[in-house]
Amino acid sequence: MNRSTPIRGIAVALTAAAVLAPAMPASAQDIRIGYAIARSGPWAVGAQVTQEPNYVMWAEQVNAAGGLNVGGKKRKVELVAYDDRSNMETVVRTYEKLMTSDKVDLILPPWGTGANFAIMPLAAKHGYPMLSCTAAGRKLIGMKNPYFFALLQQPDVIMDALAEYMVARKVKTAAVIHVDELFGLEMYTGLEASMKRKGIQIVEKKSYPLGIKDLSPVLKGMQAKKPDAFIGLTYPPGTFLSTGQSKAIGFSPKIFYLAVATAFPVYRDKMTPATVEGVMGIGSWNPKTGAEAKAYFDAHVKRWKKEPDRWASAHCWAGLQILQAAVEKVGLDRKKIRDYIAGTEHATIIGKMRFKGSENVSTPGVVSQWQNGEFEVVWPPQRATSAALFPKPDWK
Repeated sequence: MNRSTPIRGIAVALTAAAVLAPAMPASAQDIRIGYAIARSGPWAVGAQVTQEPNYVMWAEQVNAAGGLNVGGKKRKVELVAYDDRSNMETVVRTYEKLMTSDKVDLILPPWGTGANFAIMPLAAKHGYPMLSCTAAGRKLIGMKNPYFFALLQQPDVIMDALAEYMVARKVKTAAVIHVDELFGLEMYTGLEASMKRKGIQIVEKKSYPLGIKDLSPVLKGMQAKKPDAFIGLTYPPGTFLSTGQSKAIGFSPKIFYLAVATAFPVYRDKMTPATVEGVMGIGSWNPKTGAEAKAYFDAHVKRWKKEPDRWASAHCWAGLQILQAAVEKVGLDRKKIRDYIAGTEHATIIGKMRFKGSENVSTPGVVSQWQNGEFEVVWPPQRATSAALFPKPDWK
């Protein structure tokens, strides 16, 4: 395992590769919060956009204010962080080390549905609350782990929103790809059920492995069937790949929808704003959705000189808000923290949030779309920050 030096507050310099600066000596009174996160390997793109910058910024803000208020006494936060190398075995071994030999007070989750699923038994065994901001799947909810809380909307909720939008636009057919990983499988299960209920035909579906380098044969086959919509239930590499290769072959159906990384500013910037104009994907928020969301956005840009993504970044921050409120309410007893999270309606930057079992049942499914450089919420109508562009403009 590659262990970083424990990081504390402003003793951090996070680069694109998440290289950490030397830390100040930790105090015995510090609250030690541990996590493993991808700083290398295929998960790193998502992890370093969505999670670790938020973990570090939150710790800095808490420590700048004197620390967390525990029983009337302010205590600084010490982050104990490791690179999980995008490797599932390393994820599990690292969290076991954090909970047993490191004996951290609390944990923060790793990146991705699969990694969160892998450490859920450890969280239950050792009694560590997990507020997971990049895990989505009914399989996870179905485990009924009392220490696990999923902050994202669940796949069926997300896919129902997409299906409702498609019905509203009289879309009849779709071609689908999905990453062959728990996230993609869960999303496809939700999508297939939603499409069937709404009478939308899936004319072709294909799975692909995480490390695929060429999707053009699959995309050309789908293009030949002339679907109204293309839906990619993708992780970041597949999101970038399918966009570039669809543009190259001129595959531009009325709806072009992708999953993880579509909400990332780096997707917009790397592919160019003109290219992604009209591309849809999973979202939750943007700086227009509320004053608190705008304040978070501005703080993130000031600290990191880059924007947060428009889906899971805000869920990650919401999880940190909930964890902070729990600690300041009940202290560091993890069972009491768990009970507080489970039994309280929480004020967060994405709105009120409450859990039923492990599920966030407050945040609806949302369809967002790149328009003029912003990932606008376009569905459902009551949450929309802009009207949808339909059909999608041709590639530019």
